[in-house]
Amino acid sequence: MDINQLKKAAADEAAKFVEDGMMLGLGTGSTVFYLVEAVAKRVREENLHITTVSTSSRTAKQASDLGIKVIDINDAPTLDLTIDGADEIDEHFQGIKGGGAAHLLEKIVAINSKRNIWIVDQSKMVKTLGAFPLPLEVIPFGSEKVYQRLAAENLHPEFRLTEDGQRVRTHNKNFVIDLHVGTIEHPHILADWLDHQTGIVEHGLFLDLVNQVVIGKESGVEIINAPR
Repeated sequence: MDINQLKKAAADEAAKFVEDGMMLGLGTGSTVFYLVEAVAKRVREENLHITTVSTSSRTAKQASDLGIKVIDINDAPTLDLTIDGADEIDEHFQGIKGGGAAHLLEKIVAINSKRNIWIVDQSKMVKTLGAFPLPLEVIPFGSEKVYQRLAAENLHPEFRLTEDGQRVRTHNKNFVIDLHVGTIEHPHILADWLDHQTGIVEHGLFLDLVNQVVIGKESGVEIINAPR
């Protein structure tokens, strides 16, 4: 099986957790693409009535085009479930997200959900976080100062660039700085420090949030319950 088949297998399994009448959060990314397809199939075949909140305009358009009701999170009550991907998940079920520069919106949706499921292929499961660059959403004003402060802490920051060399802009028109730290031994300590840095809107450490992880493996799909 190639990587996309593993992603699809995980997404198809996670779609089984969707129930009629749910208020559902939809994440962002390549694995979530397969999830939306699978959920839309269930909506058509089983006549499910669900309402969704999306973490990106791309996911919202895909869901809407497939006949899934999408509303703004400000108009939604507490979400029953959010299903999203992840860029890394460690052995303690802590995660890094933001490879698609949507981590601010993803975290807003996640913290307003009763349950969170992450869907990944087996390559995203790691012992320790950090091999995947940690994304930060940073406001443009003073961003060079934020960069210098990060560099002074040996966090190896880099502004994320587009293919033509321009700085990547998020949904909210902010910049993305990726931290190439290699290993994050104490994610809670780093998260707390980043939370106190003025100019950083949000970081990609998703800690103590996930309830279940659905993993697409060569041997089949595995569902793991997080101890929380």
